[in-house]
Amino acid sequence: MTDLTLWYDRPATDWETQALPIGNGALGAMVFGGTGTERLQFNEKSLWTGGPGSREGYDFGDWTSPRPGAIAGVQEALDRDGSMAPEAVAAALGQPKSGFGAYQPFGDLWLDLATRPGSAAGYRRELSLGEAAARVTYTADGVRHTREYLASHPANVIAGRVSADEPGQVSFTLRVSTPHEDGRVGVSAGRLTIRGRLADNGMTFEAQVRVVTEGGSRTDGVDRITVTGADSAVFVLSAGTDYAPVHPHYRGQDPHAAVTDAVDRAVAQGYEALRRAHQADHRTLFDRVRLDLGRREPSIPTDRLRAAYAGGASADDRALETLFFAYGRYLLIASSRAGSLPANLQGVWNDSTTPPWSGDYHVNINLQMNYWLADQTNLAETAQPYVDYVAGLVRPGEITAREMFGARGWLVHNETNPFGFTGVHDWATSFWFPEAGAWLAQQLYDRYRFSSDTGYLRDTAYPVMKGAAEFWLDTLRTDPRDGTLVVSPSYSPEHGDFSAGASMSQQIVRDLFTNVAEAADVLGDAEFGGRVRDALAKLDPGLRIGSWGQLQEWKADRDDPENAHRHVSHLFALHPGRQIAAGSREGEAARVSLTARGDGGTGWSKAWKINFWARLLDGDHAHRMLSEQLRTSTLDNLWDTHPPFQIDGNFGACAGMAEMLVQSQHGEIHVLPALPSAWPTGSVRGLRARGDVTVDIDWRDGAAERITLHAGRTGPITVRTTLAGGCRVSGGVRPRRSGDTLSWDAQAGTAYTVSRVSP
Repeated sequence: MTDLTLWYDRPATDWETQALPIGNGALGAMVFGGTGTERLQFNEKSLWTGGPGSREGYDFGDWTSPRPGAIAGVQEALDRDGSMAPEAVAAALGQPKSGFGAYQPFGDLWLDLATRPGSAAGYRRELSLGEAAARVTYTADGVRHTREYLASHPANVIAGRVSADEPGQVSFTLRVSTPHEDGRVGVSAGRLTIRGRLADNGMTFEAQVRVVTEGGSRTDGVDRITVTGADSAVFVLSAGTDYAPVHPHYRGQDPHAAVTDAVDRAVAQGYEALRRAHQADHRTLFDRVRLDLGRREPSIPTDRLRAAYAGGASADDRALETLFFAYGRYLLIASSRAGSLPANLQGVWNDSTTPPWSGDYHVNINLQMNYWLADQTNLAETAQPYVDYVAGLVRPGEITAREMFGARGWLVHNETNPFGFTGVHDWATSFWFPEAGAWLAQQLYDRYRFSSDTGYLRDTAYPVMKGAAEFWLDTLRTDPRDGTLVVSPSYSPEHGDFSAGASMSQQIVRDLFTNVAEAADVLGDAEFGGRVRDALAKLDPGLRIGSWGQLQEWKADRDDPENAHRHVSHLFALHPGRQIAAGSREGEAARVSLTARGDGGTGWSKAWKINFWARLLDGDHAHRMLSEQLRTSTLDNLWDTHPPFQIDGNFGACAGMAEMLVQSQHGEIHVLPALPSAWPTGSVRGLRARGDVTVDIDWRDGAAERITLHAGRTGPITVRTTLAGGCRVSGGVRPRRSGDTLSWDAQAGTAYTVSRVSP
């Protein structure tokens, strides 16, 4: 898989734009690849300031004193005046954050090497996506030096091996540093330990590193370990905190025992066994999907490949796009595995004690976007942290619903942390978004639509969905303008005035009610399903078409055709929702709105627009947005930039590329729905479609030649494809034909191949 490797001909000097990420979900590290001094900046995802115990005090974002009539007062003003300035609403309903906290870097591991300055030649620094390993190689004084780094999920360690092609040539000093003044370093018997308690909230943290040599000598210092004249050396690092995802205290066991056990077990099995287990685990996920857009190994380093990218017809452009797709899947595997928190705004990587937006969980699109690709690109297991995290918001969200709204059910507002922050803050244009809980629940239901797992629906997704629906059944307001049920107060992120019934708010609640009603039918909850359907019949759907043919962002027709704001929130019903289909009246209005907003925006915004244009079946425009993202919103290490670095754009773009190849949101598997002219010939293996179907496609000259559908359950399959008029289907079925669709009754475990018939 050399074509799925990021590589560079010089060390990294900048954390954000050049260093290379490895991770196992909970642990992450950034590899710099220096020749004189190597730096691995590392993180453990639960190390956060804030929350219970914070010296600022922590209130979960809930109002610190009662505000009787506050929400009703805003609603009455909106009924009377039609709109209200964000600052006025924030003054009435917001409050400053207290103890929200921020994601913290754990520290840096340094290797002071014996390489003479300026003596290194033939340098290469790389990240193999297929192997999930970073490597550094170079020659100095006639000796070839190699370093390899990996982050193992099975072992919960970061490990590295330092070697040379001649015996006795490995010498270095290993040391660590931490930005936390309360961290203390000690060394004993080849084990370096850093331990402390965060001054802000008392969270206990510990990391351990063991160094094992082959040949040569190892010397323990007060705060460092020195290796001299070894044939090779291995270090193994693990880290943890006493965080636990349990409301209301969010504290658990001291990390010492778990960290010690992880390090010792990894050392005991040896580096080669550790490496084999790590790569087997990684490949179980990564190898499920393979995209070929005319594969070839680029002959130039990745930074120059990206700089030369033009979105044209060159083989190098296709190579970069293929690499970018694979990188999105790699990053999700590296930053979201079972047993850890979900990927945050920066995945698992962070080098600042005051990271942008606290490195938090923004839930007005960003956390959701992180997981759009999980089921689509056959990485369902990586979404388990998301599922667990959303379920963990229910209890604090119930308190917020009761105390702020006097309602049942649960909610969360615009952004949150690992400590159940479900309330508000006071940044006027981003503090109020109670629809976030319904949007989070939408993806729980979509996971069911991909898997058809009724046990998961009953035990995990439906209770969360039902609680979100209960909140909206209690809080929707009858609009005096037309008698429909609307969200009030309502705000379309992150601009304009507050109003009642903004389109995104209505679309999200409609999506939630539709999903809950469907799930209630599956699970036999007729009473609640009936209540939801009654409300759904009265709900304003948020799909009005305005005076210039646009899909309105607000219930009133006040869209500005010159507005190029990066948020296009009122197209939620197109994606990730399923209320708008391409070619429909609303679909054409969505196209008008999207065209007016333009192709600009920050990285995550461009990624969302890839998905929008794919859902509108415009592959060339979707590809244009992919090109824009690669050219103007992607760094040399292929991280997405907002700016600064923000990982959701990587994940959203990968999902958008999958949407260009397979869609299944409307009850049929649409093959190559938005294939761009830039991808005339190619293949993909392993994409997933709703209904528990895995899809392989080969195409040539812009049309499918062969489609194989692997049925995971028994039931009907409907495929939409342009080759339906001249094809055959293997698997012993006689498909029913209707226009460009084929349908048949599939058997679980059977593969069906649709092949083009030559004229």
